[in-house]
Amino acid sequence: MTGLIGRKLGMTQFYNPAGNAVPVTVIEAGPCVVVQKKEVAKDGYTALQVGFGSKKAQRVNKPAQGHMAKAGKGAFEVLKEFRVADVSSYEIGQEIKAADLFKAGDRVAVSGTSKGHGFSGVIKRWSFGGFPGSHGTHEYFRHGGSIGNRSFPGRVRKGKKMAGHWGNEQVSVQNVEVVDVRPEENLMLIRGAVPGAKHGVVVIRRSMQS
Repeated sequence: MTGLIGRKLGMTQFYNPAGNAVPVTVIEAGPCVVVQKKEVAKDGYTALQVGFGSKKAQRVNKPAQGHMAKAGKGAFEVLKEFRVADVSSYEIGQEIKAADLFKAGDRVAVSGTSKGHGFSGVIKRWSFGGFPGSHGTHEYFRHGGSIGNRSFPGRVRKGKKMAGHWGNEQVSVQNVEVVDVRPEENLMLIRGAVPGAKHGVVVIRRSMQS
């Protein structure tokens, strides 16, 4: 396994052996239950589909209920696949915990859905400075200003910073440190901030960067 599904619980401080306070994000990492094994003969690739979090069975449609029932652990809130070189060592219904994959000092990548800010103006979205509060400025204080040229290029260039939808998108932070793993509570302490709001679902993978 290369990763786990978890839930962001919030941020706090962790005092390391040197007595220094380290800002950490607390993540409830697993336990994840193996729901399905993907194999080359049938699916063309090898992977494990795992479930995380509990959900009322009546809130899941019948096909999904039957699919999840094979694991014998009820309905899951989230299902996700992780590529695995060899799935033979795993069994349907097996639980995978944080301590099985990660330890203090490891480097991981954490992905989540960032906080949504709705339709935001250029000052909030891109930190524009706005226009002067006097010297003739009239009803144009928080606008973005000019957005294009004249005959060339005769259009607004792609990627122009303008007002629009901000947040609520997939964001990943790479190469962050695992400060501590607490197996008895299924908790991981990750140095610094990770994307998403409290109680948001995140995916933790081994970092591909050194």
